[in-house]
Order: sequence, then C-alpha cells, then structure tokens
Amino acid sequence: KKHGGYFRKAVVSVSLGLFFGLFAGIGFYAVQQGTGMLKTGTDTAVVDEVTSEAATESSQSTPQLATNVTYVESDVSDVVEKVMPAMVSIVNNFTETANVFGQQYTQEEAASGSGIIVGKTDDELLIVSNNHVVESADTLTVTFIDGSEAQAQVKGLDSDMDLAVIAVSLNDLSDDTKNAITVATLGSSDDLKLGEPVIAIGNALGYGQSVTNGIVSALNREITLENGSTGTFIQTNAAINPGNSGGALLNMNGEVIGINSNKIGGTAVEGMGYAIPITSASPIIADLMERQTRTKVAEDEVGYIGISPQEVISQISQMYNMPEGIYVVSVEEGSAAANAGIMKGDIITKFDGSSISSYSDLQKMLQYYAAGDSVTITVQRPQNGEYVSIELNLTLGSRPADKK
Repeated sequence: KKHGGYFRKAVVSVSLGLFFGLFAGIGFYAVQQGTGMLKTGTDTAVVDEVTSEAATESSQSTPQLATNVTYVESDVSDVVEKVMPAMVSIVNNFTETANVFGQQYTQEEAASGSGIIVGKTDDELLIVSNNHVVESADTLTVTFIDGSEAQAQVKGLDSDMDLAVIAVSLNDLSDDTKNAITVATLGSSDDLKLGEPVIAIGNALGYGQSVTNGIVSALNREITLENGSTGTFIQTNAAINPGNSGGALLNMNGEVIGINSNKIGGTAVEGMGYAIPITSASPIIADLMERQTRTKVAEDEVGYIGISPQEVISQISQMYNMPEGIYVVSVEEGSAAANAGIMKGDIITKFDGSSISSYSDLQKMLQYYAAGDSVTITVQRPQNGEYVSIELNLTLGSRPADKK
C-alpha cells in the first residue's frame, strides 16, 4: 500500500507540473504577442502622426521650399535644345607665311572656333567670339544651326580680354535660317558658386557643335595670357577642347555665364577648362557691337602711321613702371603721326578703341583701315614723372614707296 500510494502521488505531481508548465507557456506567449501588438500599434500611430504633421508643414511652406531647394538634373537636353539655335561654328581662313633660307612661302590654312549670337540690328546679326579665333582672317565663314553658311566681317576686337564681335549681313541669310536662330540670353557670373553645374557648347575639333557638362571648379582664377596680360577666369571641369574657343559656358537656366577659351591655361592638364566671366565681358562686348563693321583692305591701300615702334612687354613694364603698349622711338617728319601730335616717348595703348599691347596687334588692326581713314588713338605720355592718358585724332597716310 505504501508503494502504490507513493506512485500515485508522483503521477499526480508530474501531471500538475506539466499542466502548470503548459498554461504558463500559453500565458507567456500571449503576453509577448500582446506586447508586440501594442508596440506595433504604437509605432504605426507615431508614423501616421509624423506623416500627417510633415504633410501639413509641407502644404503650409510650399512657396518657401520652391525658392530654397536646388534640384540638380543630370539630363540637360532641355537646356541644350533651348540654347543651341544661338550657337554658331566659325572657320577662319588665313594665309600662313614662312621664310625658308631667305625665300618667302605662303600657304592657305583654316582654323575652327565657336561663336554666340548676342544681338541683331536692322541690317546685321552680331556674334561674339574670342579674338584669337577671328584674328588675321582672310575670310570668316559662320555655320548656323540649320547647316547654312554665311561670310562674316569683323566688328571689333579686344586682344587684352581675347574678345571679338563679328557681323553677318541679314541679307545673306534665308528666311528659314532667320527663323531657326535665336539670340542668346546673357546671365551673371557674379552669382556663381563652387560646385554649381555648368554646360559648355562649342565646335570642338571643328567637327560641329558638341555638348559637355561639369561644375564650377574655381572662381576668379588669375592667369597670365600669352600676350603678357593677366585676367581672372572661371575654371570648370567641363571639357573645353580646341574649337570650343568662343563658345558658351551656360548655367542650368540656359544663360551664358562665360565665353570659353581653349587658349587660356594651355592644354597640359586635363579636367581644367577656362572661360571669360560674362559680367567682365559684357561691357566690352557692348562696346564692340557699336563699332563700324570693317573688311580687310587691299595690301597696297593699308593706312600708314609713320613711327619707329618698340614693344613695351610685361617684363619691361614691371621693371621700368611703364604702361604696356607701343613705345614711339621716333616720329617721321610730315607723317600721319606727326600731324596727329604723336611725340617721341609716347606709348600707344589703344587704336580706335581696341587695346594694343604689341606691334603685331597694331599691324593686325591696320589691315582693316585704309589711307585717309580717321581713328582715335590713346597714348600714355610722361608728364612730371607719371604717365597721362591723351586721346588724339589720327588720319592715316599712305605708305611711302621706300617702306613697301
């Protein structure tokens, strides 16, 4: 009996233990599930509340967000489509002269560049480019967006800023071309920021218009040019190759904020392109647009000044504190220079409003002026230990027979 009673008690104890464990487990599971459900429910409520508040704040502050948030769009096709009708390709046909063993040879050459349509008058279409794109040209051929071509003439040059304005007669354009082209919108380069996206368009390598993009890498980058003048430029990592010179650097609104130049900074380093800031260029462009359109005159008709010149290059200018330009070593008696009042020791710095920093600059300018043409020149004259700017009216003479 004692054995049987003990066994029965053991069975009952084990059964009660199993029963208790089962219900404890069910209870624990239920508590966990309940807690999880409560937690999930709470999180959902918080998310809904935050979303609701965010939606309310967004609806209340939409105008402010629209002006403060910058959205960078990688697809620039809409901007390009808008501005491309204002872009042109330029071919400079010139004569290369070489002297080999005392024998002079000439050869016809051509160089490619770019331009931007910046204005239109009753008679002309005005295009800005770089001075080095159009200088020394025998003829300038401009190609428009529709593939049509026309000859252009020089309107005005500025070698210091490497800017030029050329003109195409509207009579030389078909109605289809006139309807296809547009005038570019000039923006402001003063508002640019580092890292701001930009687009470069130009006649790269002479193959026709092409598009590259990048960012503003640096602002107010100071660089000394080949002619010795120093300027500040926009630096970008948008590819600017030979042929891009004179083309547009654009912001994302399609506004011109710079004039590209492959000549600035050289080509030794990749990923560094430069552009003339449009804010600095605009006053010069406006002045060049007002000049008289000129064509090259026959070689035997080119006007003559009558001076013995000496260049004041950058190094001499800094060493002797003299203005850069053409130093007048002597004045020929009875010459155009003598009649205009040019004196020995004067330094010619401007010819008909265009800056002159070398004798080659002056020679290139004279190709467009015949004997008898009158121009205003600016000289720097030493007075009381300093140079004073004086404007003189110069009527060009004919080149003497012994000077030809």
